[in-house]
Amino acid sequence: MNITWFGHSCFRVEFGASRILIDPFLTGNPTFEKAGIPESDVIDGITHVALTHGHEDHVGDTVRICKETGTTLIAVHELATYLASHGVEKTDPGNTGGVVPHEEFELTFVPALHSSSNMVDGRPVYLGDPCGIVIAANGGKTLYHMGDTDVFSDMALINELHEPQIGIVPIGDRYTMGAKAAALACKRFFDFDTIIPCHYGTFPIIDQTPEKFAAAMGNHEIVVPEVGVLFDA
Repeated sequence: MNITWFGHSCFRVEFGASRILIDPFLTGNPTFEKAGIPESDVIDGITHVALTHGHEDHVGDTVRICKETGTTLIAVHELATYLASHGVEKTDPGNTGGVVPHEEFELTFVPALHSSSNMVDGRPVYLGDPCGIVIAANGGKTLYHMGDTDVFSDMALINELHEPQIGIVPIGDRYTMGAKAAALACKRFFDFDTIIPCHYGTFPIIDQTPEKFAAAMGNHEIVVPEVGVLFDA
């Protein structure tokens, strides 16, 4: 499974003929914009866009990307319906616990402790429950993108049900787990082969580096990817 990080919580996941773009927050993402990566490199050949929840720093450029590429959006029902009303033509909705099957993978939405909304005319609009995303590649590895969340004990059930080998973990604090909680989640509830921190360095109000998370993980190795550089996980 090949993975590329584009800052914040945006990842491109590739295996077989599948190219899944998760939480495509590009415009206004200072980590991505500072790297100077052409957006064409991000969206070239994508087959799916998957969203963890409806906040603007995760939905990002979804509508425009889906319009330009004609790709399929996978999101919880309310969020998929909302974005369809804004011009996304192909949606494949789901909700927590249910499996969304595709030719080369199964995607499952799992709980996350957060919120999910978008501002419309100065008021928040509810966009379904926030989720984590489990992507199980047929005959390959299973990835768990936690979305935005705090640590919670039912992560043990997520591990028991899905046995993910790859974990993408928010560590920035303030709006998600900080270093201590994220490290506890990884060490207590999972047996990841690859641990990838995210949701840091984007805005001044959250942690700027993964150093505190790395320290909290102790002898457990983490992978800190370079922005826009593909790596094998």
